[in-house]
Amino acid sequence: MTNEIPKNIDAFPKNIKEILANNHYKIDYYQREFRWETKQITELIEDFYERFMDNYKEVHKQKNVKQYSYYFLGPMIINKKITGDFIIDGQQRLTSLTLLLIYLNNLQKNNNPENIVEINQMIYSSDYGEKSYNMVDPEDTDRVECIESLFKGIIPEKNSHNESVQNIIDRYSDILTLFPEQLKGHALSLFITWLIEKVYFVKITAFSDEDAYSIFETMNDRGLSLSSAEMLKGYLISKVEESDKKNLYNELWKKRIFELKQIHRDDETDFFKAWLRGKYAQTIRVRKVDSANQDFEKIGTAFHKWVRDEEEKTIKLCPINNSINEYESFLELFDKYSSIYTKLRRASQKYTPGFEEIYYNSQNNLTLQYMVLLSPINPGDDQETIDKKLKLVSTYLDIFIIRRAVNYLTLSYSAISYTMFLLTKEIRGISVYDLKEYFINKVNEMEFTFSGIPDGSRNGMFSFGLNQWSKRYIRHILARITVYLENEVLGNDKFHEYTDVYRKDPYQIEHIWSDHYEQHRDEFDQILEFNEYRNRIGDLLLVPKSFNTRYSDSPYSEKHKLYLQQNLLAQSLHPQAYEKNPLKNFVQNSGLPIKPHEQFKKQDIEERQELMRLICEKIWSTDRFNQILP
Repeated sequence: MTNEIPKNIDAFPKNIKEILANNHYKIDYYQREFRWETKQITELIEDFYERFMDNYKEVHKQKNVKQYSYYFLGPMIINKKITGDFIIDGQQRLTSLTLLLIYLNNLQKNNNPENIVEINQMIYSSDYGEKSYNMVDPEDTDRVECIESLFKGIIPEKNSHNESVQNIIDRYSDILTLFPEQLKGHALSLFITWLIEKVYFVKITAFSDEDAYSIFETMNDRGLSLSSAEMLKGYLISKVEESDKKNLYNELWKKRIFELKQIHRDDETDFFKAWLRGKYAQTIRVRKVDSANQDFEKIGTAFHKWVRDEEEKTIKLCPINNSINEYESFLELFDKYSSIYTKLRRASQKYTPGFEEIYYNSQNNLTLQYMVLLSPINPGDDQETIDKKLKLVSTYLDIFIIRRAVNYLTLSYSAISYTMFLLTKEIRGISVYDLKEYFINKVNEMEFTFSGIPDGSRNGMFSFGLNQWSKRYIRHILARITVYLENEVLGNDKFHEYTDVYRKDPYQIEHIWSDHYEQHRDEFDQILEFNEYRNRIGDLLLVPKSFNTRYSDSPYSEKHKLYLQQNLLAQSLHPQAYEKNPLKNFVQNSGLPIKPHEQFKKQDIEERQELMRLICEKIWSTDRFNQILP
């Protein structure tokens, strides 16, 4: 192989507008599926937010964006053929950017026309009135239909699609919940302008397969730099004096890192961020323009350097005995906490009895939960104490998530990272009994409850309902309510079954009312009010897709009896469900206003809505802390 630069290769910096506007890219059949996860989307949005806010001021106008800082997204490699431009490297980033642009395009529809930034041409091209989405092969009908729905502001069901389409739907849903509130309103048009004008790739264009893949392999296979974890290991082990111990700690390190990477390739890095932030970080950057990065941010970018620079906060604080120095002690703490973290990550991926809340929080995309979970654990804690602390913390986080969600409060990384870090510092290293009392007080002091928010923005009512933002939480909450009833009455726990979208006949959100406004004109003068009632959680159930497909358009009178064949929450609508002693006894003993509904009118939805609120208060109650630690 020669060192000569191949001929006919172009490399130029291009911003997103230049990359996507009126361009169409193809993906070869042998290219991998779109596989970005919540973590990657979270990091991308957070990076964009941080860079934009470093420059943004409320008095700025569009022209001021010209002076904003650039953001570099790395290289992308294109193979230009007669049949079109084929992406060799960059599919994941470009697909994700397309989803973000679709979201931003939908978001700005309610803006003043003068403030709307034209970005349609970066999403699709138009030829004689026919749309051709820039990152979609027209022959991939599943992906075309999916992108078309998202462009219209509709999130499709994902169970019947291929892997890429399923991930596209999930990542768009992530964007809906993760996009910072601070970037809406006045900042929105400026952020969109910054995104398309100031975010750059280096676009490398080759004109043959051989050149394209030669560039790709060279960029990915050569000159691999050491990771932050590897550099930290080298630094710590170099401080160990005895060669036998060096080998011992090296083998220990490799074992733990291997376990982490078996869970996910990024868990090696994510563990160190969670551990160091959870146990040692003291400061976080204030969310203001021109504020400097602090411990929290520095750990997120180069934790190995932070540990070296901040030995007084980390290594020097390690418990020391006569047989080992502080560096060895720090390595042993790495062993302990990485083992706990591995257990947490496995519980986040598989529904594990005793640690259900960790799974719930992961389902609800609380990526910061591991930092908080590790914070109260002390080196001397026995396994029983560790498990109780993990249960207490994960339970509090579960309550925190759901209370925010039912009040339509964002759970985006940028919105809650400061709150989560302050919580981490407050519970760091405290005893299990103090932890329990702390969380009981914390929940009792929450300003957001199942009866709304004190400022009156929800009129003191539980008005939670279905929209594009809340859909993921609605599914989760309906599953939890259904499982609560069935567990109390029948001793069943089918949460995983109700939330598994990949099973043969997955459960879907069902409206008890069919979408026929004309059938409800006797109670509603306007279709908007009808839709608001129809989307309340009191009008919703989880039923199998096959049932939903067949009966969703049927009136209540037709499907009322059929609900007896479904889960207990659906069965409770029919009188015959109460002929069985278990449900009848539970209703009498619980005090919950569970009752059958022979018809389902406006008043019935209001009653059912109140029932949902009361069940939520039981599920997400401080009583759970007493169950963990009497």
